[in-house]
Amino acid sequence: MKTPLAILLVVAILIESEGFADTQQPARIFRIGVLVSPSASFIAFRLGTFRQRLRELGYVEGKNIAVEYRYAEGRLDRLPGLAAELVGLKVDVIVTVGPANRAAMKATSTIPIITTGSSDPVGDGLVSSLARPGGNITGLSLRFPELDGKRLELLREAFPKLARVAFLWGSGGERGNPALRDVETLAKDLRLRLISLEVRTLDDFESAFALAQRESAQALIASPDPRINIRQRQILDFAAKNRLPAIYGTSEFVVAGGLMSYAPNYPDLYRRAADFVDKIFKGAKPADIPFEQPTKLELVINLRTAKQIGASISPQVLTWADKVIE
Repeated sequence: MKTPLAILLVVAILIESEGFADTQQPARIFRIGVLVSPSASFIAFRLGTFRQRLRELGYVEGKNIAVEYRYAEGRLDRLPGLAAELVGLKVDVIVTVGPANRAAMKATSTIPIITTGSSDPVGDGLVSSLARPGGNITGLSLRFPELDGKRLELLREAFPKLARVAFLWGSGGERGNPALRDVETLAKDLRLRLISLEVRTLDDFESAFALAQRESAQALIASPDPRINIRQRQILDFAAKNRLPAIYGTSEFVVAGGLMSYAPNYPDLYRRAADFVDKIFKGAKPADIPFEQPTKLELVINLRTAKQIGASISPQVLTWADKVIE
């Protein structure tokens, strides 16, 4: 009995289809390592914008990407070990910020590193050039050397009668303390007394606050630093209890109840970092991807906090605000 031709064709197609299916490779899952200095709670919104942008670019956790998070919780000495963990996991790219940049670079010279913010990549020795980084790191440069000085000027403009300002800053960087020197110079020009509140570890805040009280500080500047960010609630409570007008280095402080901030839009930087990750996954090499520099700084003011501490902000400064919380 002859087998009908139609049946033979169907069988042939099924056999060929089965063989083709056997040769199909599962979709690749890219592994992203995230290495950051602050706590998960402090940086949650920024990382949320990072994940959202990845989804817009077609990357979904559990489908074609896996993300490994490592948080130093403000303890910078933990960064080298956390970086080594990510390298051991053989991630395809590491996303970092601040002090985590150097820890990641010391842990690997081959895995691409995307920084969401380096104050001075060339000056810090991370790359030889912003236009052509030449190594395994690229991303966003935050080259604003006089930003703390600008915060001091804004405080003075907002409260013209200020005479004594406390400057809370994290020390221990490899390049000394340029931020402190810049603010000290400007304070002399403005005829303000600057009270230096240096913190090296998370245990230094109580003594720093005690110094501010002994020196009768009338206002506070909090420079952006992982140790300062991790103590956000403690700093905000200190400023509120002592009715100190304060300006911060990230808008998260103002959203949480601080008075003012003057800074780049950090969540937006994390969105842009996702674009760098996409380029790496599509075959680009970090050595050939130029660093980007944000051009806009934002002044955010919380009028609710101003009312709570009895502070009257200069109308002129209010007109400069990019965002006002009422």
